[in-house]
Amino acid sequence: MNESSHTSTTMERQAMHKTPKVNEVNEFIEIASDFEDPLEVIREALSNSYDAEATWVEIEIKQDDEGRNTLIIEDDGHGMDEQDLESFFDLGNSNKHDAIGYKGHGTKIYYKSDEIRVESVKDGNHVESVMEQPWETLNNHELPTYSVDTEETDETSGTRIEVHGFRAGQGFDPEQLTYNKIEHYIKWKTIGGSTAWHFDDDFHEFDIEVTLSPQIDNTRKPIETTNKLEFPDENLHPDGEFVAERMCKHFPPRELTVTLDDGRELTIEVVGMVGGKEARNELPTYGKHSAQFGIWLAKDHIKVERYNDAIGADNEFFHFFFVANCQSLELSANREKIRNKSGDVYQAITNELERFMTKVCQEEWYRDYIARRKLEDKKRSVQSQESSLQDRLVKTKEQGGLSPSNPAEVIAALERYSANGSPETVEIADFRMDEEVNAIVNTDDGYKNAALQAKLSDFFEDETPLTHIDRFICWKVGDRDALTKIERASYLGDPIRFDFSNNEVTYGEEDKKTIPVLELVDKM
Repeated sequence: MNESSHTSTTMERQAMHKTPKVNEVNEFIEIASDFEDPLEVIREALSNSYDAEATWVEIEIKQDDEGRNTLIIEDDGHGMDEQDLESFFDLGNSNKHDAIGYKGHGTKIYYKSDEIRVESVKDGNHVESVMEQPWETLNNHELPTYSVDTEETDETSGTRIEVHGFRAGQGFDPEQLTYNKIEHYIKWKTIGGSTAWHFDDDFHEFDIEVTLSPQIDNTRKPIETTNKLEFPDENLHPDGEFVAERMCKHFPPRELTVTLDDGRELTIEVVGMVGGKEARNELPTYGKHSAQFGIWLAKDHIKVERYNDAIGADNEFFHFFFVANCQSLELSANREKIRNKSGDVYQAITNELERFMTKVCQEEWYRDYIARRKLEDKKRSVQSQESSLQDRLVKTKEQGGLSPSNPAEVIAALERYSANGSPETVEIADFRMDEEVNAIVNTDDGYKNAALQAKLSDFFEDETPLTHIDRFICWKVGDRDALTKIERASYLGDPIRFDFSNNEVTYGEEDKKTIPVLELVDKM
């Protein structure tokens, strides 16, 4: 290519720069749909109130007879002005920095509703805004709009948000959204269960109240709590028979510093406790307590994911409850997962945490606690065994002796029957519990294949073929009505007859077979 042709081509190929486009409607729908659990509304509301430095927040969730849901969130925080209101409705336009809701995604969960109404007072100005049919509008491929009215006021600062006709992926099924479930969620998944107060002098405490309408839960009073997660009282020398159950040792707040290869420093804030079952039950958990214990990674002092590998396979995680907070953890938009697990930051955090927990497990107090716990577990096992034997003894006396409930106990009854002068020889020659024909018996007529059952009627529930069975040996015949029903309907396609007076089962049509039944209950 010569110079003149190159110049000409360059002139023809004028460079063009384009900006990638975003389908705003789809983005709003996508972000709002990321929040499927109605409990995330509560998490979002508490985070916003904390960021607004509120001293109290009240959340009311109502459901009318037609199943429509209304959320009302009110606090006495510093309020919102018109610019803050834009951040509230915009996507990715949060004016928060280093705050919990800095991404501006959380409030978009409110878009899944029929109406959003916001009233707020800030610096002597009252602002009121209404967005009508946001979810329907988005699903019609349009961006919803909102009205804004402002006026001066002498009211104190604060914000009230009403979300009418809210809908979430899991819905507001009363059986799913109960006070107990919400209280557990607040303490384990929101700023309401924060451990920041152990570390941060700027931490501000606020009161939380959650009220559900009677259609959702009428079993107890509204939730009243704070945004502090507190441990049970320390108890190193409890009284009682099983002292390890109430043993509780606090591990005070520690700041661990880690230096990365590129020179950056990370701070990990760790606080926790080791405790027995009774101590752990004093924590605000609902459901299976052990499922909540272990080593939690947290951001903004809100627990995100457990990392129980930090305590090694030799130590059972349910002795521990530690929260390790690091602001360098990066979370998914809905704060459910840590998304920078493949990076050096996550690796450095978990390595340092493993070193810290190794030291905890090497403490003399912890080793003594585990030794005491093992000893008490054995003592409890002996007590349980003793209790079980006593129950069995009482039951045996009540029924006047042996009453087999399985084939092995039928064998014991058969041996007692033979030892007490039975008119025929019937001795167990072979027994296999899992076989359909589970015994071979030695009789006066030689070896016979036998089916041993506590109840004869149980045998026929499994529809086992009778081809290779020579004898039935049972404790009782069992459910005669069930056997008579089988007799009327046939068994595996062939006629069958139960002759209770002669203790026989006759089966088949052309090759008719008679199987004797030895019922032991009346022969003992």
